[in-house]
Amino acid sequence: MNTLRPWARKVIAVTEIPGLPRMKKKHLASHKIPFCDSIGVISANLWHDWPRFRLMPERLEAFACLVEDKNADILLLQEVTRKPDLRVDEWLAKRLRMDYVYSRANGHSRIGFEEGVAIYSRFPLHSPNLLQLGKPGSLFVRRMGVSALVDTPCGSLHAFSVHLGIQKRDNARQISHLHHWVRQSAPHMDAVIGGDFNAHETSPLIKQTSSVWVDTYRQVNPTKDGHTHSLHWPWGGVMVRHRLDYIFLKSEMSDWQVADTQHMTTPGLAHSDHRLVYTRLVPARVIHQN
Repeated sequence: MNTLRPWARKVIAVTEIPGLPRMKKKHLASHKIPFCDSIGVISANLWHDWPRFRLMPERLEAFACLVEDKNADILLLQEVTRKPDLRVDEWLAKRLRMDYVYSRANGHSRIGFEEGVAIYSRFPLHSPNLLQLGKPGSLFVRRMGVSALVDTPCGSLHAFSVHLGIQKRDNARQISHLHHWVRQSAPHMDAVIGGDFNAHETSPLIKQTSSVWVDTYRQVNPTKDGHTHSLHWPWGGVMVRHRLDYIFLKSEMSDWQVADTQHMTTPGLAHSDHRLVYTRLVPARVIHQN
């Protein structure tokens, strides 16, 4: 029994439902802008690469440099890793001087590894919320979404970061649940919804989502190849490419316009096995003034 008890504690820990999201504000940088001309948003799956965690510090630094280069203001992140020697949520907050909200999705610190979803911002965050999307498919694997209100100089914006499942039936339930959650959380507010949806844009689920919210990439790039993830043969050739990562805009009063959207990876060392989505939003009033 003494031998089995520690293992039992670890199993129980992994099956625990995530509690309240973790919010940190002490790293907030001064971001006083007399006139708001645009907001940069990035959605990125950071690829924990469990159990090898290959080149994680180097990949994180490459990602942080890209965030700075694009002058991004809001980050919607998935597969944010915590292990004994590196807590990615804290590392990024200090490196980028951003406020953030983080929630564990899978694993647990008691087993030496967990990963989750997060929102980072150069502007004040408040009212964090957390939701397990869809029905639990397993005691050990769950799909989570985290949300927060962002007080930007251009006005309040509701942000959502999600990581959905691979199985089609579970994915369908999760997307339906996400739509309901966004309607309930931001009924009369503008919102950005970003993440790894694990569904290609030709799927009925993404087509239906694009009819309700603005697909920021397709708004700017109606015909361009938009893949964000590739599977390769053992000898290195590309087997299949899919678009799995998105930033959607819910703009109730057309307060925001999509100025630019790109799918990117870091030059040299790739930050992830997914390409990130970068979107720049412009307040409609700025467009009208120009």
